[in-house]
Amino acid sequence: MRVTVPRWTGTLAVKAATFITVMCCALAALLGILVHVSVTNQTVGQARGLALSRLQDATEAYEAGDALLPGAGVDPQGLPARLRALAVAGRRGTMVSSHRGRPTMWAAGPAEGRRALAVEVDYSQQSGTIAGLDHSILWSSGLAIGATVLVGAFAVTRVTRRLHGTARVARRISAGDLDARVNDPRTKDPTRPLDEVAVVAAALDTMASSLQSKLLSEQRFTADVAHELRTPLTGLHAAAELLPPGRPTELVRDRVAALRTLTEDLLEISRLDTGREQLDVDTEELGALTLRVVRASGTDTEVRIVRDARVETDRRRLERVLGNLVANAHKHGRAPVVLTVNGPVVTVRDHGDGYPGYLVAHGPQRFRTEGGAKGHGLGLTIALGQAEVLGARLVFRNAVEGGAVATLSLPPAEERP
Repeated sequence: MRVTVPRWTGTLAVKAATFITVMCCALAALLGILVHVSVTNQTVGQARGLALSRLQDATEAYEAGDALLPGAGVDPQGLPARLRALAVAGRRGTMVSSHRGRPTMWAAGPAEGRRALAVEVDYSQQSGTIAGLDHSILWSSGLAIGATVLVGAFAVTRVTRRLHGTARVARRISAGDLDARVNDPRTKDPTRPLDEVAVVAAALDTMASSLQSKLLSEQRFTADVAHELRTPLTGLHAAAELLPPGRPTELVRDRVAALRTLTEDLLEISRLDTGREQLDVDTEELGALTLRVVRASGTDTEVRIVRDARVETDRRRLERVLGNLVANAHKHGRAPVVLTVNGPVVTVRDHGDGYPGYLVAHGPQRFRTEGGAKGHGLGLTIALGQAEVLGARLVFRNAVEGGAVATLSLPPAEERP
């Protein structure tokens, strides 16, 4: 079973804070252990030296038959059994233990009759010193870790805030806002060295400017070509009308009509690209409007009105969107084609092979078709552009049981542009 990790754990700030905390804890633990071991060895060594010195004095007094000093005795009460066994075996040693409720440093050596001569030294002060040192190490380590984490989190947050700002600008650019820029102040001052975030921001701004320039050039070229084609096509259309009846004349007129349609589509796309289209809003019965669109298309399209609705929209643009969707369904799909009205949502579905994968994933792209389909890929591009002008949402998907489905969701009246 795979454990699901919360999304916030993947942020750079959390990872950096975790790394800083772990490293600080490891460093504090290492330094604390080194200091504790060093001080403990020094303290214990001093106490052991004092205990052995007193044991030496007690041994000399015992051998001379003098009275033993306070704290010294033969087999005294409280002497650790291990230390006594060591002394009885003829060796000297020291050991720290608790005696009468306080820490005591014992030193013992051999005495006559397999007994042990031992002295005790109060170890309370040394034990308190070590305990205080450990307490200080813990508190100082905690404060150092907390301060380091706060400073590190502040520094990392500044970086991540800039990264989030760059990501927001990138999303705006991908959504079509080519005027969006990061404008990192570090990129404006040539005397300041650029960090990695500033380099990314500068690269993104440069990419956006280049992309905007290329798209504007493409839009101007499309508009100029369409405008330039209008005049010769008008003359060509007039000349075609003067040709004598016959199959060649029909072919010429058909191709001229296709060229005129393509030119008008290009002009419409160029107008949509400028983003200056104005709406002529009026209240329309959606069911009646869809019936008019189907009749005007001259196609065998079934209309299903599940729930009619009155919408405030631009009738001409909405008819253009629905007409293109119906025409595309008949041209690239298979019958039956069904147009369904369910409140402010209109669905056009065919029963063909469905939309290409790129169209479902990225939307329609002008001058791109797949699978040997005829056309220029402009119909759905225009439908999507006009839907955006209307403030509607046009979604393309493929039905599970087969067929292409286009869903147009019109906005409520209070949300219209």
